[in-house]
Amino acid sequence: MWAVLALLAVAAAQQPQANEHESLDQAWWTGPMLAPSANTLPRGHYLLEPYFYNVSTRGYFDARGNRVSAPPENSFGSLTYALYGVANKFTVGLIPTFGYNQVSGGPNSSGMGMGDLTVQAQYRLHLFEKGKWLPTTAIALQETLPTGKYDHLGSRPSDALGAGAFTTAIALYTQAFVWMPNGRILRLRFNVVPALSRSVNVEDASVYGTTTGFRGQAKPGASIFVDVAGEYSMTRHWVLALDATYRHQRNTPVTGHNLTDPLAPISLNSGSSSAFGLAPAIEYNIRSNLGVLLGTRVFPAGRNTPLTITPAIAINYVH
Repeated sequence: MWAVLALLAVAAAQQPQANEHESLDQAWWTGPMLAPSANTLPRGHYLLEPYFYNVSTRGYFDARGNRVSAPPENSFGSLTYALYGVANKFTVGLIPTFGYNQVSGGPNSSGMGMGDLTVQAQYRLHLFEKGKWLPTTAIALQETLPTGKYDHLGSRPSDALGAGAFTTAIALYTQAFVWMPNGRILRLRFNVVPALSRSVNVEDASVYGTTTGFRGQAKPGASIFVDVAGEYSMTRHWVLALDATYRHQRNTPVTGHNLTDPLAPISLNSGSSSAFGLAPAIEYNIRSNLGVLLGTRVFPAGRNTPLTITPAIAINYVH
């Protein structure tokens, strides 16, 4: 509480005078916790932004609305945006992930492992101009590669760190700036990310609920992720941020058989899932090109969606 009051006091002391607006050059940003920027990097420049987090998972509601208890689980992980400006309107990059699962009542991961890897290309269609309504707008093509372990899990399902599927997303990113009555800037982002996955060959125990001896396929359901984010520039160094998100994924069917009884078909369905989430965060910008973010993402328990609380810290560096 005292830290928040201190920040507000500093912010009040640094407010612009009446009728004086903070300029875009004066404002420094690290970015909200979940919504990527619609802007692209200048040619020859790069961005590195590693995230370190812990996804703490609890119970959920099944398709019939019944509360299902689940043993607590902590998934420690990292995700890094590594982006490079090929041209002023065109940025490419990689998003590697790593993780380690800690399970109550079962074996933990055998060690830190690599999750799925995403490659991305982003093209900027328009750049925001003060006094005009059209936001910065970009299209991003993302392909997630199945580099994380997802089947052949044996007696250690906590080794699962991927989905096993090639997944394609075509994202729409937007970003705009609004000047508040006190002259400070509110930066707004609205992103929509639909995704489609290819079928996956599945063997033995897997993330799809299969067991030893299974042979078959899974078809991850199509998904959509929507993010509305805002960042309020309290001072040049301190920024308050909030993401409000919605995620929906359709049913994932799994079909096949077990080697012990190849004539008996196996059919599994995950059911569709939906989740609303919030991710408040605070940013501290050390310089115009270097900042730190500290935040927490919360997904309440929903249909086929567990309660998750994810504290995270990120470092954003642009060169």
